[in-house]
Amino acid sequence: MENGVTRFEDRKVRQEVASLAVEVYAASKEGKFNQDFGYRDQVPRAAVSIASNIAEGKERETIPEFIRYLYMAKGSVGELKTQLVIARESAISANLFANDLTKRTEKVISVLGGLIKALKRK
Repeated sequence: MENGVTRFEDRKVRQEVASLAVEVYAASKEGKFNQDFGYRDQVPRAAVSIASNIAEGKERETIPEFIRYLYMAKGSVGELKTQLVIARESAISANLFANDLTKRTEKVISVLGGLIKALKRK
């Protein structure tokens, strides 16, 4: 299923997603964010969903299925990004944005898009 390019892209995606999830978990333990049970539970869950969709798609062992799950992961990144914007605008956590998590979500979206394009060329 893989060539060197997609293997590299897949590894890059997994590293970005894992790093983002770790940062989200750390941020969710701080300040008002930690006191809002809805956000404290939902935001890390969205971050984990990104990684879970990628892993599940990879295990399907076909390119079309992997692409389908990568799109689902991309949707989860959009969900996470929206939750972070709401947290900032409702003053739940200004610190989330001090950590540039929204920029990280944009990077993950870009890296996912690159992997999808590489897989579609096959």
